[in-house]
Amino acid sequence: MKKNFLILVFILLQLAGSAQSYPFQDIHLTEDARIRNLISLLTTDEKINCLSPLISVPRLGIKGTHPVEGLHGLAYSGPANWAVKGPKASPTTTFPQAIGLAEMWDPEMTQKVADWEATESRYLAQNKNFGISGLIVFAPNADLGRDIRWGRTEECYGEDPFLTGTLVTAFVKGLQGNNPVYWKTASLMKHFLANSNENNRAYNSSDFDERLFREYYSYGFYKGVTEGGSQAFMTAYNKYNGIPCIVNPVLRNVVMKDWGFRGIIATDGGAFKQLVSTHAYYSSLTLAAAACIKAGITMFLDDYKSSVKAALDQNLITEKDIEQAIYGNFRVLLKLGLLDNSSQNPNSEIGISDTIAPWTRKEAGELVRKATEKSIVMLKNDDMILPLKLEKIKSIAVIGPSANSVISDWYSGTPPYRVTILQGIKNEAGDKVQVRFTSGNKADSAVIAARESDVAIVCIGNHPLSHGLSWGQNYVPSDGREEIDRQAITTEQEDLVKLVLAANPRTILVMVSSFPYAINWSKENVPAILHVSQSSQEMGNAMADILFGKVSPAGRLVQTWVSSIDQLPPILDYNIRHGRTYMYMINKSLFPFGYGLTYTNFVYSDLQTGESYLKNNELVNITFKLRNAGNFDSDEVTQLYVSFPDSKVDRPVIALKGFKRVLVHKGETVQVSIPLKASDLTYWDVEKQKFVLEPGRVRYFIGSSSEDSKLQGEVMVQ
Repeated sequence: MKKNFLILVFILLQLAGSAQSYPFQDIHLTEDARIRNLISLLTTDEKINCLSPLISVPRLGIKGTHPVEGLHGLAYSGPANWAVKGPKASPTTTFPQAIGLAEMWDPEMTQKVADWEATESRYLAQNKNFGISGLIVFAPNADLGRDIRWGRTEECYGEDPFLTGTLVTAFVKGLQGNNPVYWKTASLMKHFLANSNENNRAYNSSDFDERLFREYYSYGFYKGVTEGGSQAFMTAYNKYNGIPCIVNPVLRNVVMKDWGFRGIIATDGGAFKQLVSTHAYYSSLTLAAAACIKAGITMFLDDYKSSVKAALDQNLITEKDIEQAIYGNFRVLLKLGLLDNSSQNPNSEIGISDTIAPWTRKEAGELVRKATEKSIVMLKNDDMILPLKLEKIKSIAVIGPSANSVISDWYSGTPPYRVTILQGIKNEAGDKVQVRFTSGNKADSAVIAARESDVAIVCIGNHPLSHGLSWGQNYVPSDGREEIDRQAITTEQEDLVKLVLAANPRTILVMVSSFPYAINWSKENVPAILHVSQSSQEMGNAMADILFGKVSPAGRLVQTWVSSIDQLPPILDYNIRHGRTYMYMINKSLFPFGYGLTYTNFVYSDLQTGESYLKNNELVNITFKLRNAGNFDSDEVTQLYVSFPDSKVDRPVIALKGFKRVLVHKGETVQVSIPLKASDLTYWDVEKQKFVLEPGRVRYFIGSSSEDSKLQGEVMVQ
């Protein structure tokens, strides 16, 4: 009956001369009916072509869309020459790196950042002056930064699964929007699964048990799908428990079966051929192609067509297998509105009715500046040397290789402008304060500048492109990027800090970096230390706002900063229970997970727990009072950590299970409420094959970091 009905609709539309010449274009039909109709109209070659990144069927009027990188702004140009790989170049608004966005600890702002990015994507796709179609955005990165040596640390949201899952969900929602029918863009998460070492990733296997799979490594993806609504992700290069991720059974057994996923599963670039060339998992690309389709791959970022055709000709796969794969691809296109031209699509006028490019708008700069301010972490501030008081300063020395540059990373686009820290300080200081600058200490220039100035600001850090070296090479051992893990966590640039501090005791260290560093000497000796990640077009203005007290810093670390590399387990040891992350930390940290200072003092008091008992599918609201007892308006990132003293299974020593970033004006007291959900206290029961809530006591504390307990309490799980 359903088939006859579709045929009837098709005939009536043809007779009416309607622009809706195919049933798949009819928004009144079900999603499934539309997609199946479309697939039924395709030739075999067209079906194979729709396994590509550009899902397009010109004969049927389907233009499709190109994918685009978008971890912290759309990459339509930039260091990787994405314009060469795509249809056209364009500047785009550029935010702090993903690790910096995470240091905001602010899901609402994270969602706003992603929403702005999605608006720019629609504008570029639909404005007549551009026509750059990139509505499938490769973001966010849901991998966990379990080791600070990982070369792609800059792309992730840190080491904690709860924080990562929360921020991944927010970013996905920002990209896709809140319309129940149409997405603004499609979020394609990276890289499933356990991609957190770079060296030999095309050979290595990330090995760990089922509980770590469920509770840790897949958790960000799980939340991105089940709560964020993402229906697209990219598989990783590495193996997982000996099986390449691109053909791993978990794609069907977990992602599709358990999570209800039915969308795009993409290979990473080159990963298909690596099944033969590096993993040596198959003897031919024909066998590899068949295995990919059978495993659940729906999109190849590789030269695949001849291999898929050969697999089809040899009956290794059927045409129905290909149809099942491209179903997910078309589902994403349908959600983007690319299978119809409906006036009900709220995104259809972006770039058409509004003709001012988003990246040129004042609001773009304001949003980046605010996000960057929120991301800056103050690690030390002895004797309140910060904020600087301009009325008491006549000269400032700005020193260091990171002071006068804003460096785009590999997954960055080209920002419309860049404000360096030097320029930001000059903008704020004006003509009344002399600003001296030197990038290093050639001919004692740094020492002289520091000695002759009232205060010295030293800016050091990493280079996210390893100073332009070839793929897979470090400029210095502490540099890292895709294809190369860090071989050191100390920096030779700390010697410059030592020289400047000897010349001027009023020295402030600014770490401009994608990674934590073991800056033990600086922590011990330098009066003030700030951290900011790379690439924000408003880095300088935001840093000046913090330095001169327009804004109180309130960012928090999302990875543990350790004091020595020998405190880290071997990088290929994926069992985090062996002393990895704050959850299983053995040694005392240099700076703990969740750490960050402000310009004021907060007093926590009056802890209240709504209920003393907690059951399945319930939550308790943990409330407390937060008083700003200092002289600055400031945000505070309040954090909720739990432990399981009665557990009969191996649980983390402590684990983050809630947080809230709160603005409190000086002298004011606010009441803060953080929900503690029973679902967040479960563990994966291997025998029952489900998440289980374990009876017993759950202890918790409220604090400003993982090592700073302000208030303690307990609930009983029944």
